[in-house]
Amino acid sequence: MSGISRRKAMICGAALLGVSACANGLGSQGAARLDARVDAARDYLLNTYPGTRELMEKAVGVLYMPLVTEAGLLTFGGGYGQGALRINDVTVDYYSATQASVGLQLGAQQYAHALFFMTPEALAEFRASPGWVAGANIAYALPDQGGSLGLDTATASAPIIALVYGQAGFIAGARLTGTKYTRIIP
Repeated sequence: MSGISRRKAMICGAALLGVSACANGLGSQGAARLDARVDAARDYLLNTYPGTRELMEKAVGVLYMPLVTEAGLLTFGGGYGQGALRINDVTVDYYSATQASVGLQLGAQQYAHALFFMTPEALAEFRASPGWVAGANIAYALPDQGGSLGLDTATASAPIIALVYGQAGFIAGARLTGTKYTRIIP
């Protein structure tokens, strides 16, 4: 090969192949596919936990993450999912959720979650952030076997209410603290 080594050509070819495998959003069906998953997650919530209807009506926005996959092995773990932020049940932005963890862990699980933004200020702070991290300001509503939500006085007045549901697999607990949400273009 003249002027370029075989090794450089292989590296460039591999890089080009890797980049071409990434979805660029132009002409792809990524947004439509993600919206369909969000619709299914929303419908599952409404059918399985009827108490979410009232919560949805009071919320100024809801971020649906229809599928988050989380795994951990020995000392490291992580998770990833994609979803959509809806205001008045209309998608306004798409987000990814990433997690990283360190500590003794073993297992894998998948689950869905929804963040209900109960105040305009909480929603504005989330949308203005280039990478919002879930912290102690989230209250958790826990669905029971009867389909109602465990909303107590403290939870009901929180600016952000999280609902984790549809778990499959096993890792001890599914908390969103430390999850980073970043706006994406599917």
